[in-house]
Amino acid sequence: MERQLRFDRRTVLRGFAGVTSATLMTRVLQGEAAAAPRTAGQSEGRIDRQALVTRHRVVRHASDLNLPVQVGNGRFAFGADVTGLQTFVPFNTLSDWGWHVDALPPGKQVSDYRGTIWETYGRDVYYWTGDKNQPELNNWLRENPHRANLGRIGLRLTKKDGTEAQENDLTDVVQELDPWTGLLHSQFRLEGTLVTVQTACHPGADVVGTRIRSDLVGQGRLRVFLDFPYATRAGLNKFEAPYTGFYDRPELHTTDLRGTVLTHTMDATRYQVGLFLSPGARIARVDPAQHRYEITSRGDAVDVAALFAPEVRGRVPSAADVMRQSEIWWPRFWRTGGAVDLSASDDSRWEELERRIVLSQYHLAVNDAGNDPAQESGLVNNGWYGKFHMEMYWWHAFHYALWDRWPLLERSTAIYERFLPTARRRAESQGFRGARWPKMTTAYGDAIGRESPGEPTALLLWQQPHSLFLAELDYQAHPNHNTLRRWQEVVHEGAEFIASFANRDGSGRYVIGPPIMCCNERNDSESTTNPTFELSYWKFGLRIAQQWRERLGQGRDPHWDDVLDHLAPLPAEDGVYVLYEGVPDMWTKHNTNHPDPIAAYGMLPGDGVDVDIMRATAQRVRQTWPVTDLYAWDFPLLALNAARLGDAESAVDYLLHERYGFTDTGLPASGKSGVPSPYFPSAGGLLYAVAMMCAGWSDSPSGVPGASGRGGRDGSAPGFPQQGWVVHWENLAPAL
Repeated sequence: MERQLRFDRRTVLRGFAGVTSATLMTRVLQGEAAAAPRTAGQSEGRIDRQALVTRHRVVRHASDLNLPVQVGNGRFAFGADVTGLQTFVPFNTLSDWGWHVDALPPGKQVSDYRGTIWETYGRDVYYWTGDKNQPELNNWLRENPHRANLGRIGLRLTKKDGTEAQENDLTDVVQELDPWTGLLHSQFRLEGTLVTVQTACHPGADVVGTRIRSDLVGQGRLRVFLDFPYATRAGLNKFEAPYTGFYDRPELHTTDLRGTVLTHTMDATRYQVGLFLSPGARIARVDPAQHRYEITSRGDAVDVAALFAPEVRGRVPSAADVMRQSEIWWPRFWRTGGAVDLSASDDSRWEELERRIVLSQYHLAVNDAGNDPAQESGLVNNGWYGKFHMEMYWWHAFHYALWDRWPLLERSTAIYERFLPTARRRAESQGFRGARWPKMTTAYGDAIGRESPGEPTALLLWQQPHSLFLAELDYQAHPNHNTLRRWQEVVHEGAEFIASFANRDGSGRYVIGPPIMCCNERNDSESTTNPTFELSYWKFGLRIAQQWRERLGQGRDPHWDDVLDHLAPLPAEDGVYVLYEGVPDMWTKHNTNHPDPIAAYGMLPGDGVDVDIMRATAQRVRQTWPVTDLYAWDFPLLALNAARLGDAESAVDYLLHERYGFTDTGLPASGKSGVPSPYFPSAGGLLYAVAMMCAGWSDSPSGVPGASGRGGRDGSAPGFPQQGWVVHWENLAPAL
């Protein structure tokens, strides 16, 4: 084993955290910006990182009609079919900033919405769980704003007889995504003529570039097209998978071409696409009544780069520039941060687990590294109208802290500061102090931090302590006064709500709820009190908040201590933890969806947990929880719990469970009907669990923090079994 050096990441280059795409573009064009975030003094160490990454290249020979291969930069992503573009399959081009809003119902304003009264600790409180008197406004608030597909770029391929080619007309099809460089290479033949396509996304600006080589270009049988859909209107299904938007309603929107800049207008939504075209290329509208444009060129090549932005300013980088920047940024990404190499293992499953680890890092950097928290399906398609869920921020992004990828994480951590005004108003309107964070929301326009109506969305609680968890992760990585000052207000306001929501009952103890929606969203909100997971999280949050006050020299808050000292114990029945206090038929009717009772000692470090009771609880979950009711991040959650309990065999088994699916391209499947795929909390959960299983946690078996060596009970990789696994890892931080 070797000690790995640790550095204060705030003393080094932090990438472009919190910077707009337009500013990034300016910096890139001034020569600053292809550098990936990196830590001073870091090296590849003993792991050959290029070999690690490139052995998991993605190769396919036909399009998947449901899931694309993507290139992207975390804020913007382009989904491609087997041609490297969107030729035969209308995949999406999505971004942080691209949203659309329908007109409000006639005569209605957002301020008209009241919600429903719920009795809360003996008083009447309005929550946005629905409003039967205003169903149209209720639906509008759930469905707006919705994320917009920015456009489609593909090839128009013509056969010798003049008809348009279909995918089954192509032969010798090979496509390879190289995660080491971020380049997508595609080639095929049409009636014997070779076509090669290279596709990439600029790491610092929302630009997709493509370089196309074929004799078909000069023959006029290969053209590049751009097409623009109208955004989804309210009233449709909340999941738009795999395609987003309408291409058959041209009368509802407009496009305008001036030079090489296209302007697309949909109601109040307006954005532009600036084009770089190689010499000799020309663009023209196909039909004045449609929103489709075609690019033609002479010779055997055509290059196109498309910059998507609210407003195009300055020059658009060439396609060659996009490729070069990708080839610089991605290798630097892989050479920095954490790495796990399992190739010396005897267990035959090592390659699949390593593939999931490597490709999850790629897909999360493409889809889940934006200025806002990501929606469940990232930038692939729309789930829940494209809105993000604050309780899922933990599963989407907190792994970046353990993998030393703070520049990517810090793009979005300011969301709590941005949401403070609306979160304070929400808490105050309900009679509480502090800030109550929303569940399903956006950071777009005047809807920033606005709650989407619904019983789960308005009554869910487990997102509330996330801000304290994230602040503590930041402090553990950067234990200095700047970190304390940065998070001080968010930590205080989050803790104030937690303490305020706890209510002293007649026995002198503090309880939480009702009304409350548990993490697994399968409880009666009106009668639920003291759920196990949320109680432990409440204890954790107040403990951390008091530590922050002491670090700041402020002294402990007496009321927080009173709540912490008298908060109800975690509910246990017959020697095992249950969903909530007094739950009926726990192991026959309430063992559904997420296995909440084990989360307090897995995802969380176990405040209030009796380990022996938790061990019995984990056993009961394994025996009685229907595996068909488990999906997505449930499996890394189970792995985290198993690792803390010393059951390393089960921890690995959970991460390779047959219901915990990853596609051939490495995208995380949801594993459950009614939930959009891909489902990126699955990938984020995998990386968090693997990091913890390697680097350990607050009370893990003794070992060398930052060690690299054989997995087992010797302390290096304490979450992996001693037999069959050799785990080499670098630059991972322990979990809390």
